Amino acid sequence: MTISPSPLPLDFLHQHYPSATEQQWNDWHWQIKHSITSLEQLQKIIHLSDKEIQPISRLPIRITPYYASLMAKDNASQAIRRCVVPTADELMVSPGESADPLSEKHDSPVPNIVHRYPDRVLFLVTGFCSTYCRYCTRSHAVAKDQCHTHTSGWQQGFEYIKAHPQIRDVLISGGDALTMSDARIEFLLSNLRQIPHVEIIRIGTKVPAVLPQRITQTLLDVLKSYHPLWMSLHFTHPDEITPEVAQACTQLANAGVPLGSQTVLLKGINDEVTTMKNLVHALLKIRVRPYYLYQCDPILGSTHFRTPVTKGLEIIKGLRGFTSGYAIPHYVIDAPNGGGKIPLLPEYYIGREDNQVILENYEGKIFTYADSV
Repeated sequence: MTISPSPLPLDFLHQHYPSATEQQWNDWHWQIKHSITSLEQLQKIIHLSDKEIQPISRLPIRITPYYASLMAKDNASQAIRRCVVPTADELMVSPGESADPLSEKHDSPVPNIVHRYPDRVLFLVTGFCSTYCRYCTRSHAVAKDQCHTHTSGWQQGFEYIKAHPQIRDVLISGGDALTMSDARIEFLLSNLRQIPHVEIIRIGTKVPAVLPQRITQTLLDVLKSYHPLWMSLHFTHPDEITPEVAQACTQLANAGVPLGSQTVLLKGINDEVTTMKNLVHALLKIRVRPYYLYQCDPILGSTHFRTPVTKGLEIIKGLRGFTSGYAIPHYVIDAPNGGGKIPLLPEYYIGREDNQVILENYEGKIFTYADSV
């Protein structure tokens, strides 16, 4: 099953990779092999601004040719470009920022496992991503070989899960697990499926957004063998929802994989109600349920990405009642120091008066509800 390239990526292919064929462009291995990994390569594709032209070392550059084809050549403030092109702002460290703001290392009883919630664990299986987001929560670990990524290095993780029968849910992340080979993915899933108390398996990935060519029939056949299997996809902006991405998500949904989206709220990128509404509507059309809207984690050098919390509440208020409930994600802060996800909502519950609950609806109108005591 081939992901058909749309006109914009095809033009990019002919301009920047004239010796490559469409068949090569559609090969996810080719995409990774030819990814942009330096400022010198970026300069051949876009006109770098003064902030972009300064070298950054905190997180390496990696952008698939496909995703690079979506970047604006002359607009440094374009959403997709800002998500993946480093700037000098990343070197500015503000109070409250840290390398591991969620304290995942503290909750890691064995290598590759983070056990924060009673009935589920995070299984970090690779440190590699096909595209590195500049606001990545794990920028301290990805691309730095800190995961025991050989299959033998996963054994402690399997054994830990086996030894804790309360674990019913395993979230696979990294890095990005879908950058691994089909054989490694199948090895991972088959070992987890052999543990009787593991009820569901989830995969967290941005691959469908940045490398839709990875969603091959062979991969789909592997995934279909290990249901119930869910996917948490990472989408940031409506411009990511291209025909290729729509095709990839449709194939995953047709394979019986429920799809949810996790979006990070980012200043100047998706922090407007209209932008977020366009994104969630586009996601529903390709059968991806908006699930989480994350307040940006305070990683080192992230001030230029983080909005006030009031902005997230404003967006939720601008969605609630003005679009279908399926389109409204949970706005959460993943609390620093291992506090876990804490949901935030606008104030719809005003209070009580005698046996009446006082409520405010999406239009700002006040209503009362007779509440039994």
